[in-house]
Amino acid sequence: MAEGGLTSHRRDPIKSSVGNVAAHRRRQNAVEVGKERRESLVRAKRLCRVSSSCDDSDVCIENDMIIDEEQSILEAQTSSAVEELKSAVSFQGKGAMQKLVGALREMRRLLSKSEFPPVEAAIKAGAIPLLVQCLSFGSPDEQLLEAAWCLTNIAAGKPEETKALLPALPLLIAHLGEKSSSPVAEQCAWALGNVAGEGEELRSVLLCQGALPPLARMMLPNKGSTVRTAAWALSNLIKGPDHKAATELIRVDGVVDAILRHLRKADEELATEVAWVVVYLSALSNVATSMLVKSDAIQLLVQRLASSNSLQLLIPVLRSLGNVIAGDSHTIVAVLLPGCEITDNVIEVLVKCLKSEHRVLKKVN
Repeated sequence: MAEGGLTSHRRDPIKSSVGNVAAHRRRQNAVEVGKERRESLVRAKRLCRVSSSCDDSDVCIENDMIIDEEQSILEAQTSSAVEELKSAVSFQGKGAMQKLVGALREMRRLLSKSEFPPVEAAIKAGAIPLLVQCLSFGSPDEQLLEAAWCLTNIAAGKPEETKALLPALPLLIAHLGEKSSSPVAEQCAWALGNVAGEGEELRSVLLCQGALPPLARMMLPNKGSTVRTAAWALSNLIKGPDHKAATELIRVDGVVDAILRHLRKADEELATEVAWVVVYLSALSNVATSMLVKSDAIQLLVQRLASSNSLQLLIPVLRSLGNVIAGDSHTIVAVLLPGCEITDNVIEVLVKCLKSEHRVLKKVN
């Protein structure tokens, strides 16, 4: 099968190979899967509202739409907060670090307050260069975490607002490394996942700057929110239409074993994010599909379908299973063989999905 990406409106030559037809169909559906996921199940870009580092004065803010007057007040407060941050960055006296962290925390709170954060006001006031400066190596974790959190919510904004983060990307990627604390690395991964969720152009920038390998290594541990965030960011990063990122990811040492382990043992929330990684791997890369088929991926996907009632998990698992089975004629024969245990299991879970009350699940099925 050819490894090419999505084609234009021109029709591909008709080929007799089932594998070629299946590969074309998988790639054709890859972008649609991303759109469906954004609209129906999981936002491609996520505001960061809570953190284990929040102090007692942090409060939950209702997501009600605020009126224009309140929005104007919020924007004015944001501009003032940027000025305060600018002053804190240049301050060298006693208590300089506490002053800087306090200014960052106030900026973070303002950018987390509503469903429509004052991102534009922050950018216009000059927040991004200051936040990039606050990401410098050697800074305390609290400072790094607050700065990365601010950038995370800026990246969740409109396309032009997300693109304004280009100067911050190298440092965000650098903080994914082993020298960074887990909370800082996770927050940087979250910011990069929002950037990748914006579209192909920014995904290409992230891939060229080397974001994929450190994100992939963050998937290797057994559990934790860091693994979940990394898997989500990776699914945004490899979603195509180019197959190269998916192929690069599956070749990272330990990734296949990690995927299998998370599908087998992880809670449903982590398994859901990992399943979306498998969706794009199997939709876009023949290499990835082949490696997954040779592993226990099909059996694990079937087991998840049989045991879970979570729609958010079942949809990516079902899509992954369909992509893997459609990989080539050898896989189809291996799975759909009369009297074979895996065949009986596949048919059983597919019938279960067809009987589901969820229309979207029947459609995927």
